[in-house]
Order: sequence, then C-alpha cells, then structure tokens
Amino acid sequence: MEKSVEKYLAKLTPASPEVLAEMEAVARQDGFPIVGPLVGRLLCQLAMVSKARLVLEMGSGFGYSAFWFSLAIKGRGHITMTDSDRKNKTKAFNYFKRAGLQSRFDFLVGDALKIVRRLDGPFDIIFNDIDKQDYPQTIDLAAARLRKGGLFITDNLLWSGKVLGKKHDQATAGIVEFTDRLYKDSRFLTTVMPIRDGVSIALRV
Repeated sequence: MEKSVEKYLAKLTPASPEVLAEMEAVARQDGFPIVGPLVGRLLCQLAMVSKARLVLEMGSGFGYSAFWFSLAIKGRGHITMTDSDRKNKTKAFNYFKRAGLQSRFDFLVGDALKIVRRLDGPFDIIFNDIDKQDYPQTIDLAAARLRKGGLFITDNLLWSGKVLGKKHDQATAGIVEFTDRLYKDSRFLTTVMPIRDGVSIALRV
C-alpha cells in the first residue's frame, strides 16, 4: 500500500484498546513484525462475519493477531497459536490476562509446519504468518484442516513491493510461488487485498 494512503487510513482508525496499544508500542520499539491495527481490525471483522469459533494461527509472535481474533470470538471460541520462541508464549498470556480476554487459548511452541501436521481440525479460520520461504507448504495443510466455508488468511503477500522485482530472494520467491499456486488452487476462492503489506483471503470451497 502507498505510504500516504496507509497514513491516511491509520489516522482514521480508532485507537486500539490499552493492552493492544502497548503491544503495538513494543513492536515498534523492538522492530518486531506484527500485522498492525489496519489488518488486525480486518481479522476481527472476518472472524465475526464468518462466526468463527476455532482459529489456528501459524506463526503467532507474542499474540497480537490472536488478540484481535479473541475480540471477535470472545468466550465462545478457541484459538490455537504456534511460534518457535517460548518467550513469546509467556508474553502472549501475560497480555491476554491483563486484557481480560475470554477465549480459550493453546500456545504450541515449535516449528509451525510440524505442529500443524499433528492437528486435525476442522478449523473455521487458519491464519498464516510463518517464514515466507515456507509459505507454499501451507496450502495443502490449510486445505486439509479447514471446514468448507472456512477462511485461509495470509499476511505479507506484497512484501514491501519486492514481489514485483525481477530477482527474488528465497523469502520473496516463496511468497510469489504461494500466491500463484493459491489463486490456481480449485479448493480455494482467493482475493489479495492491498491493505498494509498485502493480505490474502482464501475461502475453502
């Protein structure tokens, strides 16, 4: 998204709740990648519209996106998070407790791809934000674990515009391959929204 447009939308967006705002400040300070409030609000809306109850995250960081999903599903649902850093599990549950979030949470530490292969589903939403070179491997995993009508949501598909370049590093090549394959996959109806760094929304058909 053009920076001027992103700034315009950010200015219009209401301030995040206190704990979320603190998470955003920590991310800015530490240079930690989060989806931010523009995409966070989208995740919350999609969970509400789809009446999601079971959410799986592939790559959760310290719980920012899960926080937004929880605002939608409240105490009616369950969110399974994955991340390779055990410290992020502690941080996430600290934030959730302070915010009084009502959802049930699991936080599985390790390689998201290996963890998800052990899970059955079906899930209502699968959110994908793992290492970009591994994106192509997530398509079959998501298709097998989403209910019909479920949503497969993936972040960073524009990758700061690097997907438009002629030469791609490993991460960019993974995103380009993923996006091409996802659009062509008959199991999904896919749209990429040019919000923030690009978000794909793929409906399991």
